[in-house]
Amino acid sequence: MSTLKEQRHIFGTDGVRGKANSYPMTVEMAVALGRSAGKVFREVNEKPRVVIGKDTRLSCYMIENALISGLCSMGVDTLMVGPFPTPAVAFITRAYRADAGIVISASHNPYYDNGIKFFSSEGFKFSDEWEHRIEQLVNEQGYLSFLPKEDAIGRNTKIHDADGRYIEFAKATFPKRKTLRNLKIVLDCAHGAAHRVAPLVFKELDAEVIVFGNQPNGLNINLEVGALHPETTQKGVIESGANIGIALDGDGDRVILVDEKGQVLDGDTILAICARDLQMRGELKNHRVVSTIMSNFGFLKAMESLGIEVIQSGVGDRYVIQEMLKHDATLGGEQSGHLIFLEQNTTGDGIVSALQVLRIMIETGSKLSELAAFIQKYPQILVNVKVTSKPPLHTLTKMQEAIRSAEKELGDTGRVVVRYSGTEFILRVMVEGRSESIVKRLADSIANEAKKEIGDSK
Repeated sequence: MSTLKEQRHIFGTDGVRGKANSYPMTVEMAVALGRSAGKVFREVNEKPRVVIGKDTRLSCYMIENALISGLCSMGVDTLMVGPFPTPAVAFITRAYRADAGIVISASHNPYYDNGIKFFSSEGFKFSDEWEHRIEQLVNEQGYLSFLPKEDAIGRNTKIHDADGRYIEFAKATFPKRKTLRNLKIVLDCAHGAAHRVAPLVFKELDAEVIVFGNQPNGLNINLEVGALHPETTQKGVIESGANIGIALDGDGDRVILVDEKGQVLDGDTILAICARDLQMRGELKNHRVVSTIMSNFGFLKAMESLGIEVIQSGVGDRYVIQEMLKHDATLGGEQSGHLIFLEQNTTGDGIVSALQVLRIMIETGSKLSELAAFIQKYPQILVNVKVTSKPPLHTLTKMQEAIRSAEKELGDTGRVVVRYSGTEFILRVMVEGRSESIVKRLADSIANEAKKEIGDSK
């Protein structure tokens, strides 16, 4: 059995993530992460306070208690908010002037996974440098000589008004003199962290709300519901005649929308609708948005037609936000449904994003399908290949040959993006072009070569 000292790579592209009760998502690791983070926090503030939130996974009880134990043992006071959306934790961290926020969640993953992600006092995800520092302390157990005396151990406190604070914050991002009266909304909370607050936000703005995915049992988070399974929302919209469907993911930082016709709108389309609205109102800062390398050609063409500059980042909302800060942009997002409105919140916020689209619908008197009509998507195929390892992509010679062949055939009418998942042993092959049949054939060809070289046959 390996020890903590023998392990080196703990953080991925979105904090620490893995199967619950297996490395790295163990009780021992949660304690070590709490102690290591606590030492880092104490280097800045002698008596730091940290907000702790979680989603609805069964394993959150285990990880939460272990993490809090590690933090308190380092003299850190912890503030528990219970099941709470990731963006709400970022908000409460700022509202309480806390030194950091921590979310226990594996986002859109199944219940058997879990994760830990850290936010700064400003509500932004930790930088690579901060994560590397914590990882070093974990690997070297460099916190042991800094344990405080028994009278300086931290206290754990439950915050009882967190839900109400966030609900009011979210509602404040919607125009004060407007309501959602006469709108029927289908809302899917994915049996996740937003199951309490999300319905209340829309109901208190006077919408008629039909709610799905609000009965978490610890094992059903993201299970055939939510942003990854919008068919539940589609069915609800069609059967009820709703104006819009809103599907959140397990920790509430993603949103996928469904229009009144039952058509699914991904993050690219939502980002385009909001960018066009802000541009027309003269409120799109620097006439610029940030998206990722996975954004659809149709999105890029739509933005070009509007005179909006698109800056592309790596995949992951933290990288979108980094580019937004670097290039002084206030709007960015991912195809997966992370939408960042920096003037509203410091991370993706599914509820706030949905409210921005609802505002546009009301102010323009348009149906959601009408707002989305100007974006013509290119056929795009994404093939996931389970892999046994993650060697540098350039060393996979046969796969590289297939990529070069595909790029030659596509020319300037499409593109190929091949990358590893930052949180799973998966290689993602994305091919985009004008013809769906050609795109599928090329994606399968690349994926098949990858399977031969590093594929997991299980």
